[in-house]
Amino acid sequence: MLTDGFNRPHNYLRISLTDHCNFRCTYCMPNENMDFMPAAHLMQQDEIDRIAGVFVQLGVNKIRLTGGEPLVRKDAAAIMEKLAKYNTKLTLTTNGVRVHEFLQVFKKTGITSINVSLDTLNSQKFTQITRRNEFDRVWNNIELLLDNGFKVKVNMVVMKGVNEFEIPDFVALTRNLPLHVRFIEFMPFTGNRWLGNRVFTYAQMLELIGGHYPFTPLEGNPNDTAKKFKIPGHSGTFAIISTVTEPFCATCNRMRLTADGKMKNCLFSAGETDILTALRAGADIVPLIQQCLSLKEADRGGQFTASFEQLDATAMKNRSMITIGG
Repeated sequence: MLTDGFNRPHNYLRISLTDHCNFRCTYCMPNENMDFMPAAHLMQQDEIDRIAGVFVQLGVNKIRLTGGEPLVRKDAAAIMEKLAKYNTKLTLTTNGVRVHEFLQVFKKTGITSINVSLDTLNSQKFTQITRRNEFDRVWNNIELLLDNGFKVKVNMVVMKGVNEFEIPDFVALTRNLPLHVRFIEFMPFTGNRWLGNRVFTYAQMLELIGGHYPFTPLEGNPNDTAKKFKIPGHSGTFAIISTVTEPFCATCNRMRLTADGKMKNCLFSAGETDILTALRAGADIVPLIQQCLSLKEADRGGQFTASFEQLDATAMKNRSMITIGG
């Protein structure tokens, strides 16, 4: 089992398939006219397979595919089929717009749980946030997944002054639908114009929800990123990912591979380790993986101040969210 310098075991690998996306979400992508990585710079099918295989040998038992938008990659289905041979839980995070094209691929490769990003239930606001008019397609695909027995988590990034007042509407979805709605505190990344006063906090979310519904906390799992809750009589649940105000770093078990084959030991790590170049040179990548993990900081890449209100996001050393992988 892979462990870091704080003796935290790591068995969860997130693999970004591409930095391309068919949306242009303002909090994720710095601008509309992004310069995407050339295809030759990305990990190829067999390279993803080989690198994933090494991580599995080292104890990884869960793999999540991310992007950008992973389903815009032309060989996404083939990659899923390659990774399905490993004895891991395989899943992915998507914006949902192409889910209907991959439904049979998900079933074939044993994917049973899918995260769908959705930040508003208002179609006009959806277009403003994503710069794309695709709300109906995304919502129809969420229903399609539910109708086919998939566990669906809906991820909402909450931004003060933008969509925080929709939180009760999202919670209302769990009354009749077996959805797992997750509210995510707005996090700082290069180019996303983050400010502390735009963070709608975990405490504020609970206060808002409590004004509409009674709820009870649910018991969590050891490596959970989300604090989970349930409203009596509702089919689904809701949860809050409080990265900014109440981080969960003490039990972190996650590692990341960017689409160009760089390993990040934390979403907020300033440093990266070039796994892909070493693989292409025929080197043993195990020592690089172990070294990268040994450098993991105790808390959020070592880049957060004690008070998020005082955090200068422009001083943080990181990539934009889309080039890291969601």
